[in-house]
Amino acid sequence: MEQKNAVNPSARPATSATAAKAAAPAPSSGGASLFSVIAIIVAFVLAELIFHFVMGAGSRFKGGVNTNDPLPGDYLATMYKGGVIVPFLITMFLCVIIFSVERALTISKAKGSKSIESFVRSVRQKLNVNDINGALAICDQQKGSVANVVRAGLKKYQEMGAEHTMNTDQRVLAIQKEIEESTALELPMLEKNLVIVSTLASVATLVGLLGTVFGMIKAFAALAQAGNPDATALASGISEALINTALGIGTSAMAIIAYNFFTSKIDELTYSIDEAGFSIIQTFAAQHGSKGQES
Repeated sequence: MEQKNAVNPSARPATSATAAKAAAPAPSSGGASLFSVIAIIVAFVLAELIFHFVMGAGSRFKGGVNTNDPLPGDYLATMYKGGVIVPFLITMFLCVIIFSVERALTISKAKGSKSIESFVRSVRQKLNVNDINGALAICDQQKGSVANVVRAGLKKYQEMGAEHTMNTDQRVLAIQKEIEESTALELPMLEKNLVIVSTLASVATLVGLLGTVFGMIKAFAALAQAGNPDATALASGISEALINTALGIGTSAMAIIAYNFFTSKIDELTYSIDEAGFSIIQTFAAQHGSKGQES
């Protein structure tokens, strides 16, 4: 009598992102860290150039000097009057754009050359007729993270098909473990830099409010030093201070949208991996599980 392990081939295996992360440690992200540092530095340099030479151009202000009031309707000059916090807010805004583009390219590459739904459907069709080599050929054509995980599972499928010293449940577990470990290697690449975007989503608003507080302090301090209260000067100072809040909220909104969009795309990829992995394991259990079920 063969010993049965606690595996039910009819149940969907835990090949989700959570199980995959627990299966193997994430690979080093040193390359991604270097990219992140360079991207942030470049964004800050660009922000300083935009702040001083575009927003602070003398032609945008009365008398041709950026210490004077902005010309009517010149919003870039008004943003310049927001103060020293503005370059940091512009840096965050540029970082959201840079990392959003980088994530879009990475996730697009991870999907492969064709539609994920079409790829998974083609693999399942090949598995239904037990054409493992055909499924591997589809993976080679598809490429990308999903195809890499499926290919690893199919390779293990072939290996376990030729293995006769293990019972069916042990071989199913081996295939499941291979899929989980392959997923654990691919997921960190999909999720890199998203933590930066999520951080910017909350920090940008706070930095914007900080700039507004500084601006309000400056405006009221100037009002207190003036001999006669000037409502026009006070209103101008407050409007310039609120520029920081507007920039912070706008940057935060973009970061939240980008983060939610990319996490949903990653969830779609992990679900496709789960679906393909489930098909691989179910097909193996159906093709090789008769002896295990009888015992």
